[in-house]
Amino acid sequence: MTRENPAPNVRRASTDDAKLLAELGARTFSETFAEDNSPEDMAAYVADSFSLERLTEELTDPLSVFFIAEVDDVAAGYAKIHPGETAEGVEGERPIELVRLYVAQAWLGRGVGPALMRRCVDATREMGFQTIWLGVWEHNRRAQAFYRKWSFYEVGEHIFQLGSDPQRDIVMQRAV
Repeated sequence: MTRENPAPNVRRASTDDAKLLAELGARTFSETFAEDNSPEDMAAYVADSFSLERLTEELTDPLSVFFIAEVDDVAAGYAKIHPGETAEGVEGERPIELVRLYVAQAWLGRGVGPALMRRCVDATREMGFQTIWLGVWEHNRRAQAFYRKWSFYEVGEHIFQLGSDPQRDIVMQRAV
């Protein structure tokens, strides 16, 4: 990375980051999906998924691991991994879900996504998991291409409920 485009610093989030993650999550989700969804469905999902209470609860879950990418002390994106119920179609030993990998629009194409992914893959390996999987919206072609560059491949699909709109997510996985 150059001086004009410094490398992101990726750190593990703590409960002190709940407010930051609530704001960053709501903003990045809206930047990415608002144009293609109804304002009502977006508002319902954002209010439920990115409230301070919800993020505080997720951060205190000992199974959840959050990483924040910062560039010059500015939060540019974040990721969450969590072992839990595995989507149908996911095969492979000891799977863990990449629940979120969100990058603020201003930081797309500047190394934030790869830095977060690298840290998630490393953490997955360090935690003893052997497979990492995710769901990605069928219309989010940019994200799908990013995941393919990281050797994820399609193994199924599931429904992602956005407000009142059931949407099709492609389920992808890769070995670590």
